[in-house]
Amino acid sequence: MSRINTNVQSLIAQRVLSQNNQALSQSLERLSTGLRISRGKDDPAGLIASENLRAEKAALNAAIGNAERADQVMNIAEGGLQEISSLLTELQGLVTATANKAGISLAEKEANQLQIDSILQTIDRIASATSFQGIKLLNGNFAYQATAVSAGVVDFQINGAKLQPNQNLNVTAIVTTSAQQAGLYLSTGATLNLNGGENAAFTIEVSGALGSRQLSFASGTTTAEIAATINTFTDVTGVRATAIASGGSNGIALASTEFGSDQFVSVKVVDAADIQGANVGIYNKGAQAFDTIDTNLVAAFSDNTAKNGVRDKGQDVVATINGIAATSKGKTVRINTDFLNVSLTLSTDASQTRGTKNAFTITGGGADFQLAGDVNIGSKVAIGLGDVAARKLGATDKDGTLKFLSDLASGKSLNVVDGNITDAQKVVSQAITQITSLRGRLGAFQKNTVGATIRSLGISLENTSAAESVIRDADFAKETAALTRNQILSQASTNILTLANSQPQSALALLG
Repeated sequence: MSRINTNVQSLIAQRVLSQNNQALSQSLERLSTGLRISRGKDDPAGLIASENLRAEKAALNAAIGNAERADQVMNIAEGGLQEISSLLTELQGLVTATANKAGISLAEKEANQLQIDSILQTIDRIASATSFQGIKLLNGNFAYQATAVSAGVVDFQINGAKLQPNQNLNVTAIVTTSAQQAGLYLSTGATLNLNGGENAAFTIEVSGALGSRQLSFASGTTTAEIAATINTFTDVTGVRATAIASGGSNGIALASTEFGSDQFVSVKVVDAADIQGANVGIYNKGAQAFDTIDTNLVAAFSDNTAKNGVRDKGQDVVATINGIAATSKGKTVRINTDFLNVSLTLSTDASQTRGTKNAFTITGGGADFQLAGDVNIGSKVAIGLGDVAARKLGATDKDGTLKFLSDLASGKSLNVVDGNITDAQKVVSQAITQITSLRGRLGAFQKNTVGATIRSLGISLENTSAAESVIRDADFAKETAALTRNQILSQASTNILTLANSQPQSALALLG
């Protein structure tokens, strides 16, 4: 059958040729771009998945950049702290050298004081000058701000805190077990009665966390005199004595100068010297009230137990902070979590009173770094950088008074010319501890938090890129094979169309 108005074979050939040309064009596009998906119609679901993965890649790249920037900031802060640490070491040497009173002239002391003044000024200058892109790092700019500090908190440090936008964070401590000093009670009578032994001496060895001293007392020595003698060596032993003379309680109460399980008081009777008196001997302090005396005798002075030594240990406070079990030392408790890193030193009353203490409220501050692709509080890390100026570094003396590095300046109470050099060295030692602690905290932040984050983000970026490549990138082996096939089919379709277009001409033979 031959028709000339409608060439069906030509129409079929045209359709097939168009399809083959489209397939050929698609193969050429994929091979030229390297992408299997260039537009939504290529693979709608694949396009959605790949675009999401591309967004994740962009966020991961930015997070890696943030982590590297955080490392650079910490490097600059560490550089300033390293120089301050060197200055403090030199300062320690100057204080020790000046303490050699009999071997140093006034002129040398004054020269050393000039060096100390210069060191303090340099520390202040470094604290105010260390900066990153104009943002000062060591002047308290990144210290946390706290309000409503409880009277029961004598000192605190906020090392890190994650705060919700426009929200404050209340820090609450719950004391479950009180802090205690180590302590013993020596019942001696109002005065020592050595049974008439004129040459006899009641000899004891008093020991504490700092050291020990052997002391001897003659018959007739009062409790006040014994206590005063023991207190002469408090800085050496870490034990303080109090004379008690009321009613039937006549003796000496011994207590460690500090609180905590690393504190102890030990009394060893070297020579009881036939001491006389009712109930003379060594007693413990009250288990529930340290200011009371346990009426049960531990050991008479003449017993072997007393000769071998009687010892009592202190006790660390046990508490939780914001629901987290805290580690403690003496009256100081601390927690270190991803969301809150704080340390509190409680007053004696607060540390010995069980219950809830509303310590303070954190209102802002700190250095925040975004170290993950998702912007939320869980992806943020925070670290506090306090002010390291000389007026901020210091220690608490035995009377509970705060002393600072700035007190070593000329004319101040701890100057080395005519000031208290013993306390000056304590302040310098504490300042060294504070700076090295801060450097260690920054080092741990760089090594563990930032370093691990960079490595983890790098792996995530690799895996995300691989997933996106599987979905979106073209398979060249597959596409070149398709190109060859489509080229052949396109050429064949063209030839068939030519034949289909010429077929109606056979109808002319029917016309004669």
